[in-house]
Amino acid sequence: MHQNSDNLIPVYCTNTGEYYNVPRGSNLLEIYKAIGVKLKYPVVAAMVNYKLEDLGYYVYKPKNVEFVDCSSPAGMRCYVRTLSMVLSAAIHELVEGGDLRIEHPISKGYYCKVLKGEEEVSLTEEQVAQIKQRMQDIIKADIPIVAEEKQMQEVMKLFENRADGVMGLFKTFGAPYMRYFRMGDYIDYYTDVLMPSTGYLNIFDLEPYFDGMLLRIPNRACPDHLEDTIHQDKMFGIFSEYVGWNHLLKMSNVGQLNSICKSKSAFDMIKLAEALHEKKVTQIADMIANRPGGRPQFVLISGPSSSGKTTFSKRLTIQLLVNGIQPVVLSMDNYFVNRVDTPKDENGEYDFEHINAIDLPLFRQQLQDLLDGKEVSLPTFNFEDGKRYFLGNKLKISKDNVIIIEGIHALNPDLIPNIPRSATFKVYVSALTTINVDNHNWIPTTDTRLIRRIVRDFRYRNYSARETIARYESVIRGEEKWIYPFQENADVMFNSALIFELPVLKRHAEPMLSAVPKYCAEYAEAHRLLNFLSYFESIADREIPPTSMLREFVGGSSFRY
Repeated sequence: MHQNSDNLIPVYCTNTGEYYNVPRGSNLLEIYKAIGVKLKYPVVAAMVNYKLEDLGYYVYKPKNVEFVDCSSPAGMRCYVRTLSMVLSAAIHELVEGGDLRIEHPISKGYYCKVLKGEEEVSLTEEQVAQIKQRMQDIIKADIPIVAEEKQMQEVMKLFENRADGVMGLFKTFGAPYMRYFRMGDYIDYYTDVLMPSTGYLNIFDLEPYFDGMLLRIPNRACPDHLEDTIHQDKMFGIFSEYVGWNHLLKMSNVGQLNSICKSKSAFDMIKLAEALHEKKVTQIADMIANRPGGRPQFVLISGPSSSGKTTFSKRLTIQLLVNGIQPVVLSMDNYFVNRVDTPKDENGEYDFEHINAIDLPLFRQQLQDLLDGKEVSLPTFNFEDGKRYFLGNKLKISKDNVIIIEGIHALNPDLIPNIPRSATFKVYVSALTTINVDNHNWIPTTDTRLIRRIVRDFRYRNYSARETIARYESVIRGEEKWIYPFQENADVMFNSALIFELPVLKRHAEPMLSAVPKYCAEYAEAHRLLNFLSYFESIADREIPPTSMLREFVGGSSFRY
């Protein structure tokens, strides 16, 4: 380490692997410029001792610092939050009494609406173009974005005339101080850091989308290019259905949810949400039983990690029995090739999520044989030694049987290309969170699933939260490659999210996340999730029925897994 003086402090930069002596009280942007860190894309924020901070953060003590760009998850979230503030400010200027509501992610972007109070504003293409132009003007002006912090009562006075749901959050949050952001004369609230000024936003688009707008964002792998828009009509439909249901129950944001969690009606909310799930499962079973053109022989169920596919399959089985159908569950896991034959990824590691990790010739042949009325000998995969065995398990189906196949590749057309489409019924299952923190702060669906997985892995697989977090980026990469491109192939989608689950998961997840060591890469995500969960009032899980999707994760299920 270089010689130090009273006015210099050592900062270790993870990007370069070196120590630097910097003036005490320097902010991160000054440090970044002084040491000349080279990132592939423009810097947007930094991890300071594994916690995300904005570039205006002042350093007074020795720190570990890692500068991040939009190719990192934290950097992209920071970029999109900043972009959201600019969009909100533009709407505030151009639509009298109007306010932005970011509904949910869709089509590789974010579906947004303009509200006046509770009423939606119908926008013309010309108005959307005007909002986009105003955003471009704000970005070109490079207006500083400053974080300010005051006592909660003072902040509430500043926001008291806002109808964006933030006041409900402030009233139920209970923190003595609150940070908010100022951009010129416009103030807004966000749950995490923003970039230093609007000029950092170098790429975006805004276009009409259904009855609202689609905010298009950079591609994380190549942040100097926009994400390609993809059509997701079915996904949009299921989101819209649940968003509408939330609006009807006046549970569109965390402030409203917290008020219910504090009241005696919390357990009525659980019963209502569970009843909606049961109704949806029943409807899907009826669709299978009464499909025009004849009943399918195979029900293929896919969805990302921790989406509740297994519990959905078990509940669907019960409803199919009610319809006089005898379901048979075929586990795709038993068709893994021997471990030594598993494809490898670019790092030379076994890629168990690759479609060729499945013995496709055997799987396809056995499905065709079952369809032809033949008896097949089913394989069993031993995960301990990584080998497949035939142990004498046989299967032959009759006209009363439906085979349920659950797996990440179930909607991929390359899985069973020779099976007639009329013989299959495809279901996509995911936890599509449709409640927001407030109108400007959305809840990523991946966060809900990660928290589910942390709780489940700790309880049933002896994995710590740190281990689960460490694996999750590779899980997401696999989902983006093998699941998401085929979502729209589904005949029907099932939303496994429950309006009350984050208040319940909070009690389970917080101790697990708090145990993540403070000085490791996974602490940044653990800290972010703990901060996220702090917005929710917790509720007990005693009223959750034993057949609930949530029981797959928190325990107490009457199903065997």
